[in-house]
This record gives sequence, C-alpha cells and structure tokens, in this order.
Amino acid sequence: MGLTALHACTMDSQFTYVLILLLNMFEYSSGIIYNKGDMKRSFACSSEGFPKDSEIIKLFLSLNNLEIHCFFQTEDELTSKGLLSVFTSGGLAPSLEILNSTYHGIFHFNLTLFSDRVFWLIDIPRENITRNTDIAATEQWLVRISLHQGLNIYTTEGTLLDSIREPILQWNLGNVMTPDQLSLLYPHVLDLKVAKCPCANDVALLGFVMNFTYSGVFIGITFSGFWNYNDTIWYDLTSIMYSQLQEEHAELTLIDMVLANHYLIMLTSLGLYVSEDLLHPTNQIIKLFRADFCGFERVDYVKGKLWYNERCFANREHFEVDYVTVTFDRNRTLSESSSCFYSQEPFLNWMPCIPYNSKSVKSLPKVITFLVDPEQNTGIYLFSDTATKRTMVTVNVLQDSQPSLQTKFPPFHFPASFSNPLGMVFHPRSHFLYVYGNQVWISMDGGNTFELICAFYRSVIKNTYHSFYTSDIVLVSINRRIYLTKAGLQVFTRIGIIDDPIFTLYYDHLGFIHKLTPDHFDAGAEVGALGSSTSIFGEAPDLGFETALAPQYISLNEMAFFAYVPLNEPVSTVRSRIFRNFHFGKLIHSGKSGVAAIKKVLRHKKPVGFLTSVLTELIEPFAVEEANESSCLSSSLSIEETRTASYKLVLDPQVTDASFEATDIEKTVILPGFSSFLITEIIDTKNALAFATMPRSVPKNTTFSKGHWYLHNFGQRNGRTWKIFLKPCNYLLQQLGEDQSINSVKYIDVGNTQKFAVKVIPNTKGIRTLDMPLIKVLVGNPNLLDVSVNGSFDNTDSYSIDISVTSRSVYQGSTSLALVMWEASSECFVTTLVPTLKSSCSYLRAMRHIPSMVIPPEDWLSGEHQDSQGFNRIKTLPVNYRPPSNMGIAIPLTDNFYHADPSKPIPRNLFHKSQETGKYKQCAGASNREECNCTNDQKLSDSVAFSDCKEKVPRFKFPVTQYPVSLEIYSEDGLIPVKPTYLVTVTEVNTRKNWELRHTIPENIKKMKRYLEPVLGASVYNPLGLNLSIKGSELFHFRVSVVPGVTFCNLVEEFQIYVDDVPLPFPGHTLIAVATAVVMGALIFTVFMFQLRNIHPGAAIRKWIQGNKVNISNSSVS
Repeated sequence: MGLTALHACTMDSQFTYVLILLLNMFEYSSGIIYNKGDMKRSFACSSEGFPKDSEIIKLFLSLNNLEIHCFFQTEDELTSKGLLSVFTSGGLAPSLEILNSTYHGIFHFNLTLFSDRVFWLIDIPRENITRNTDIAATEQWLVRISLHQGLNIYTTEGTLLDSIREPILQWNLGNVMTPDQLSLLYPHVLDLKVAKCPCANDVALLGFVMNFTYSGVFIGITFSGFWNYNDTIWYDLTSIMYSQLQEEHAELTLIDMVLANHYLIMLTSLGLYVSEDLLHPTNQIIKLFRADFCGFERVDYVKGKLWYNERCFANREHFEVDYVTVTFDRNRTLSESSSCFYSQEPFLNWMPCIPYNSKSVKSLPKVITFLVDPEQNTGIYLFSDTATKRTMVTVNVLQDSQPSLQTKFPPFHFPASFSNPLGMVFHPRSHFLYVYGNQVWISMDGGNTFELICAFYRSVIKNTYHSFYTSDIVLVSINRRIYLTKAGLQVFTRIGIIDDPIFTLYYDHLGFIHKLTPDHFDAGAEVGALGSSTSIFGEAPDLGFETALAPQYISLNEMAFFAYVPLNEPVSTVRSRIFRNFHFGKLIHSGKSGVAAIKKVLRHKKPVGFLTSVLTELIEPFAVEEANESSCLSSSLSIEETRTASYKLVLDPQVTDASFEATDIEKTVILPGFSSFLITEIIDTKNALAFATMPRSVPKNTTFSKGHWYLHNFGQRNGRTWKIFLKPCNYLLQQLGEDQSINSVKYIDVGNTQKFAVKVIPNTKGIRTLDMPLIKVLVGNPNLLDVSVNGSFDNTDSYSIDISVTSRSVYQGSTSLALVMWEASSECFVTTLVPTLKSSCSYLRAMRHIPSMVIPPEDWLSGEHQDSQGFNRIKTLPVNYRPPSNMGIAIPLTDNFYHADPSKPIPRNLFHKSQETGKYKQCAGASNREECNCTNDQKLSDSVAFSDCKEKVPRFKFPVTQYPVSLEIYSEDGLIPVKPTYLVTVTEVNTRKNWELRHTIPENIKKMKRYLEPVLGASVYNPLGLNLSIKGSELFHFRVSVVPGVTFCNLVEEFQIYVDDVPLPFPGHTLIAVATAVVMGALIFTVFMFQLRNIHPGAAIRKWIQGNKVNISNSSVS
C-alpha cells in the first residue's frame, strides 16, 4: 500500500513537471528574455564527479575533455529518475549553452540512457570550446542549462573556468597554511580585503589586515567564488615581503591589494609590492618587487589605499592598459611632490598624479583619488579642499599615457552638503563613474556632469562592491548598513544590516553576493538560480519610518501622502519622520489592502505638520475604515477654523452613537474634492483637532453628511499600519537577434557596422506606462563611433529600439554602449546592458583562400586524391625539401624547409650558397621530427611559420594558367568576399619568379594603385577577378596581404601550389631539339649520297648475311 501511494505521488510530480514544460512551450519567442521572475535551480551539474544537490554549477575546463553530469533536482531520487525517463523518452534532453562576451556555443546532452543511470551525461572535447592552451587573461564562461534549447525551460545558470589558462592559478604564492595555523590568526584580524580577477570573478584573493599584535601577510585564493571556506587555499607571504627589505621590520600587514589582468599589487604597512608578470609562471615561489616612495614610512602606508578601474583584457588590444593608483592620507612636505601616485604595467615606475610641480601652487586641494578613463583617454581627479570644505572633480587629457595640464571639461563643483568625499570608482566594464562619501553621485559622461543618487545625514559610505554581470552595486556605510543600487539607475534602497564586526562583501562571476568573515563565508540560506544581492539578508526590509501618513486624493489614479511631523518634535529626530530620496520608486502598502507606487519625493515647509510628501500612482485601491472600527463615520461632519494651524472636526451632536475615540488619532479624514485632515488630538467625543494637507482647499461652512466622507488609517500610534517595500520588477527585457550575452564585446572594422535590437515589455500591473522612451542610450566615447538609435512603441506598449553603430575614423579604441531601463525597479535582474564596442580588428577575423578544388580531410591524411583523369592532386614533399631558386633546381636559396626532419640528410645541399641558407623553425633544437611536436593543424597549415611541419601540398599539372585567386574574410558575422575597397599585394615567399597575375583595373582602383605602389614598394592588385599563371616547376608559396588603411586587421593569407609534369628546363629542351635536328639532317644527307652514288646498302647487307649462312653450313666437326 505504501509503495503504491509513493508511486502515485511520484507520477503526480512527473505529470506536474511535464505540464509546466508544455505550458512553457507556448512562451517561446526569438531572443532571450530577462526579468521573467524568480527562477529555481532545476539542474545540479558537475565536471568533477557526481554533482551535489543544491549546489551552484561550477564547471572547470582542463586539458582533457569536459565531461559533465547533470540530474534534475526534485524532492527525491526516485522522482528525478522518473522525470529523466519521461523527458528522454519524449525526445527531450538538456542543452548546454556556453557563452561569454565574444563566444557562444551550444552542446546537447545524450538522449540515450545507459543502465540504471539517474543523470544526463555530455562529453565535450576541449578543442570544441577553445584551442588555446597558453596562459593569458581569459574570460570565464557563463553556462546555461535548459531542458530544451530555445524554450528556456528550467533554465539554470553556472560558470565554466579554464583552470589551466588563468594566470594567478599557475603560481605558488608562498608557504601553504594549515587550518590550525590559520585559526591562530582570527583574534588578530582587523579587516579583510578582496581582489577579484577582472576576467574571471570566481578567481579571487582574500587578505587579512592584522592588528599590531601580529605581523605577516596572509592571502587566501579561491577558484570557485568563496562558496566553501574549506576550498580556499591560504598562503603565508611574510618571508617574501621581508626578503625585499634590507633589515628586519616588525608590524608587517596587508593594507590593500589589486589583482590586475597580469599583475598582483599589494600595499602593506612596509611598502608597495608588485608581482612579476603572471603570464610567465615558474616552478618557484612568486617574486615580488618593492616600489620605492621617497620619504614615506609605515605611518603613511597604513593610511594608504589602492584604486583600480576593473576591466577585462581578454583578447587584449594594444591600446588596452591597466592603471593602478595609490593614495596616502597625509599632508605633503616641501620635499614631496605628491601624496598620490599612479603607474601602468608593469608597475615599476610610479609617478605623481598631479602633472605639475605642486611647489609652484600656493594652495592645492587634497587628491582623494585619481582614475584613468581609457574610453576618453583622460585622467579624472577627485579633489577635496580642506580650507573651503568643497569637493570637485576635474578631468585632464592624457598625453603619452600621462595627465597633462589640458582639461577636457570644466571642473564640476559639488554642493557644500557633500562635505566628506571618500572615494571614486568606475563600475566594472562600463563608463558609469560613482563618487561616494556622505553622498553618492553618478556621472555618465566621464566626469563632465554628476547626478545625486542619495544623501546621508549621519552616515558615510565607506566602500562599494560591484557585479558586472547583474549591474548590482552595494554601498556599505560606516554603521554597517547596506544599500543597493543598479548601474545607471538613480534609485537606491536599503537591503539590510550586517552584525559582524569584521567582514567584507564580494560578488562572484554570476552576481551572487557573499559575506566574508575571517572564519566563515556566507552566501545566504536559500540561493536561487540567478545572482542576487539580497540572499544574505533574508526577507526584504520594511523601508517605512515611524510616523503617520495623511493621504490626499489628487485624481482617481493619483494620491499624495504627507508624512506627519509633530510640532514639538526635537530637531535631532525630525529626519526619522520624513520621506527620503531612496523612497522614490518604492511601493506603499496598507495594512488592510491597497498599494501605491511612489513617483516623486517632495520637501516643503507648508502645510504645517508636514515637511515631506510623496506623489504616488494608485495600483490597488486602499481600504477605508468601517463604522464598527470608527463610530464617528455614523455621523455627518463639519470643518471649523481655529486660531492655530489646526482645524476642528465636529460631529453631529444629535447622533448619539457617533463619537471620536482615542483610536481615531492619526487617522485621515477624506473629503472627495477637498483637503484631507489628519486627526492629531481628540477634544471630546464630538470634536477633534486635525491638520489639513491642502489648507487652500479646506471646505468652509460645509457639512458632509454620513457616507460622503471617509477615513483611512495610515497611523502608527497602535503599531504602524503601513509599510514601504521595493517595487517588483516592472519590465521584461528581450534581446533580439543572436546576441545572448549581457556584456558582449563587438568589433567594428573600418567602414563596418554593428546592429543591436532590444525590446522592453511592460510588466506593470495597475501602473501606466509612460509615453516616452523606456531605454536611455549612453555612449562612453561619442567621438569614436557613429551611433544611431530608432525606437518605437507597439500596440502592447512594448518599446523596441534598434541601434546601429558605424566606425567613424581610422582611430582605434574602445567604448561602452549602455542601454539603461531608467524606470526599472532595482528588483529586476537585468536593468542595464553594457556591450563594449571596439573600433579595432576582431581576433576572429581572418582572410582565407578558397582553393579551386576541394580535397576532403581524409584524402589529405592518406595523400591520395585522384581527379577525373587519374592524376593525384596531392603531392607529398620530400623530407627537408626546399623549393628551387632562380639559379636552378639544384641550388635552393630559401631559408624555409618543408617536411623537416633534423635526423635526415638535406637534399640539394651541394652548393655553398645552398649550405648557407635553410633554417629550422618549429624543428629548431630538435634531433628528429617527433621532437618538432607538429600538430595536425600545423601539418595542414599553409603559413610559412609552420613550413617545417608541412608534408603535403596541392598538385597541379604544368602549365598553371588563369588560376583564380579567390579570397574571403571570415568573422563572427559570417563570410565576406574580398573585393574593393580591399586591395591586395601578392608575393612569393621563397622569392621565386616565373609567375604572373592578371586583374581588372577600374578607374578608381587605378588612382589608388598609383598612390599605394610607391608607398608600399610593391604591386597592388584588385582582388576581384584576380588570376594567377605559373610557368615554373615544383613548389610555389604565395602570400596575399590586404593593403593597410582599409582595415584595422592585418589580413594575410598564404597558399601553396606544386607544379608537376614539367618539361625539361632551359637549356635542356633546346639542346635535345638541336641534337635531334643534326642527327636527322645527317641521316637524310647519307641517304641522299647513297642514292647519288647508286649504292644500295640493303642489298649489300643481304648478300653479306647470305654469305655467312653458306660458310656455317659447310663447316664440320672432326
């Protein structure tokens, strides 16, 4: 009976999941849609053994294949196994989507289930994801696992890290610490510092800031995002630090650190240390170099701070450079030029931030920080003038990577209320610039202008933490209150408070927030499928404050709420009874029913008793009081003026069962079409005093009969009856087209265009959609690219926007393009898209030669490919082959070997000039061909760099005439034929002759040809209709290059042709012809002379033969 019930329950669960699947199928649409609501993690997957339940998907790519096990998360294993069979039998298996800013690949799990397995399995060769194995700054991949590609059903996100390429993971950072050694440090920890890898935020360092009772530098490293404390490897770097000091020092501790793309920078109490280049690891412990700051001592270093503009330099461009700034909180002496220094890679030379000699300036404001803006090529200063207590930002142009005296914008002066600035930071991978302290400001144009986000009365923001993926920004105040905003939005909210005295916050690559303390990590009790900033704080806090609200109807859909401040309220507590800026965009909830969205926060001195108010839009009607809750509603009501600011509310004395009661205090009288009245005092049962919300609309000498006036209860006398919460996500965001990444990187070559399309879909129950663009488009450097935007509403109030970006000039650089849903709630997972646009050449862009015949890969391996005439079109080159020179076949003069094998003799090496040439490349230093380590790709490559590996080439019969040199450009956008405006040069790699090119030359190309050929020193050709003729023999190796100026790319392609069945070269053919002619002439002359002399050699020969026969027959043997 029990088994039957269990089976029935399991079948019900399976039916429920399949029903959800079918319903979700109808929601399919092109492009990915964000903000569809809270998502549960439906899959548990692992690349290292069997996955654990309720664990974030963290996959790791090694040199081996990527093998992933996934199971469907349900109540128990039996249900999971049953669903696995149901989905698989229906032809459904999970699909794995791997993507980052430049890559997007889709892989499918096996549909076949083996034995009694309860999980799906997929095995992906490494080369199907990436062929690179070198150590470099590599962007971590996002993985999306869904039940079926395109349907977005049960989608669960995770990450994939290339663990063999991540630079910091290849190093030994020092002596590994045991758990017992680590626990001894906990009582001495004063603070914590986190440094994230810019391209892989799951790779991070955690450092202990020690107090004066314990010396040392202790760093923990994670490759999975600080999810598990025991997975962190701890290192002791103390001895490495001391090795750079000439004498022993005490009280050594970490102060701050930055993990840049290629370097680790650590500020300690005894100096600034920089690692060696992380791209070149060794088997030894990492080396650190100490930067020297003349005149600075330990008291200065402990007050120092590092500043870094976090940007990922995967597929790095030549114009992408990391900068780091260090500031010291001290007054400069006459011998010191600055208390702010900056440096760029390799961080060996640290220069003053201020570009001029400060001695010549009588009064120079204090530099809070200095940041380099790579998009506009400027340096941004945050100054604080201690004399005037004013704060300002100045932006100076960079010249030769150094700040100059030339300013790009006029200085921006903050108001006097911003009196305590503490820092300035760029949101990662964007152009949003934040300045924080006792206020928080945002600039979206590189420091030219700023907008206020929030202001704090008795608190100061001391730190900010950012997630590039979710656009979340957490602000931490000195009293450990935590506030949240989204990149590009001008709203914020309070999300909680942290009780731990020593903590730091950290965002992993998926945007999950982590609270880190010295002895444990916390990511929240319940972790959803998508990154979140609130998981460690539990339920959303009530953002209301302890006072009564007086509602005032403006229209059927609009209301104002006035916050009551008693006239005798102490000045010190007034701020606890008013609306503040962070209430903007939130929702007011009534204890009974009703919701209103706050649209605007107002400050005013009148009406009396109300210092602030908010304008709201009604979402759900608010419930009114009933007569059994307030008996006064059973009477009519009249309003009388008093000698004070209060008004008297008078009930009909004839109605005995109607009276004012103490519970009516702080309730609001609603008179349709007139001012509302907040009851503040009960005089007697028939009279009460109240404040009017709109004194000019007070009805005088008017009596309102029963049923024509109402009461709302938004008081707090007997417990607050209203609350303020965050507005639920109010917009869906759909990316149209093939773009799947929130932070994609797009390359725009000279004359090319990139297009983006997104759609904003309102999800606003009861809230009107504004008739204005729902997306704000911001360009980091508008001078770099031309951006055109077209937006429109459809019949469903959805807003679609099409963006076209075209290269403007031949200047290279990068800029961010921010698409901000400016009215979106901070509860939305995606509010901002920030693609990066690079006016540069894509690392995927390459030129390809289209061969005139297609030879299958298997034929290249076998070396046989017969054409219709039985001619083998593949030539296997001799070992250590070198093509002929102009001096003859036996005298090769090229340095390039083909099919190289250092253990075999070199043919055609008899002449001295041939012996002087010929150099191995891939096989240099090898003793045989196996040691050359040639890959299959290198053996098939036409590049001269891999000529040592080249074994087989395409074979043609002599002569080769009108061979079409067809070219195309491969890029992430597809294949593009090479035609004007692209022009090319063609050279033979081994300087061979006996070939020529033919092409058409239109008039416009003639002009370009005449201009370019003297500059390049080479012939320029039209690639369209280009034909090649060869009159020589053996191997010809051609290189085709696109002329510079028409593309940012160095487009070069090489192809090879082996010409066989060639007649004898000159003078062999001529000598044979002459000899044959002489012999034939001699024979003809001899025959002529025989005829002239009547000589018949045939008859003489016959007679001689016959005579010999007679002699033979007459002979005998005795």
